[in-house]
Amino acid sequence: MQTVICMKWGRAYGADYVNKLYSMASRNTSRPLRFVCFTDEAAGLLPEIEVLALPHVALPESHRWRPWRKIALWQPQLSDLRGDVLFLDLDVVVTASIDPFFDFRPDETYCVIENWTQPGSGIGNTSVFRLRVGSHAEVYDVLMADPEGTVRKFRNSQTFVSRTISSAAFWPAEWCVSFKHSLMPRWPLNFVRSAPFPVEARVTCFTGHPNPDEARDGIWPAAWYKRIRKHVRPTPWIAEHWR
Repeated sequence: MQTVICMKWGRAYGADYVNKLYSMASRNTSRPLRFVCFTDEAAGLLPEIEVLALPHVALPESHRWRPWRKIALWQPQLSDLRGDVLFLDLDVVVTASIDPFFDFRPDETYCVIENWTQPGSGIGNTSVFRLRVGSHAEVYDVLMADPEGTVRKFRNSQTFVSRTISSAAFWPAEWCVSFKHSLMPRWPLNFVRSAPFPVEARVTCFTGHPNPDEARDGIWPAAWYKRIRKHVRPTPWIAEHWR
């Protein structure tokens, strides 16, 4: 049994994002799948998705509904989950088998993307990570001991995790790509070329805008004065896989 988990809170992403993520994970594994969504709103989720309440994490109000909520996954106990779990952000597109994420360096307790914009700095991007439940509880404990001080000290939760965990393994670079940083043609070619299909990738991550549906349709929400650079052509391959 392979366990894939995700988190949904607030209104940034609807139930359709979770349902599509479940469908992509199901199509791209050859093994039994347990799919868990930690959420504060289960309406609209497919019955095949196991729903659990958002795990507790104490955060300043200014950060309560930001990605810092992911730190709750590092607590010593996480419902009845055991062993290795694969976390996927809601705004990813799975295009190939996820089984290798479970097979990669099986002795490692934490595997993550090397952040595309900070190569060589030891910073992981937590859009896709594998965690052995209960390991590295120091991440959760440090935040709980001083929530205000921690969010002041670190610019984001990914940097905090990377600087707190003593050891982490990065996925092979070709497995997880960024739509914006790995695939988008550079300006001004982004006005005439669509982002190519990532042949070697397993997961394409959409950090910020455009989201998968926006990139699919060729829409990049941005202030008018930013649209001279922020433009995306319709990307047909997203529709084939993001479903």
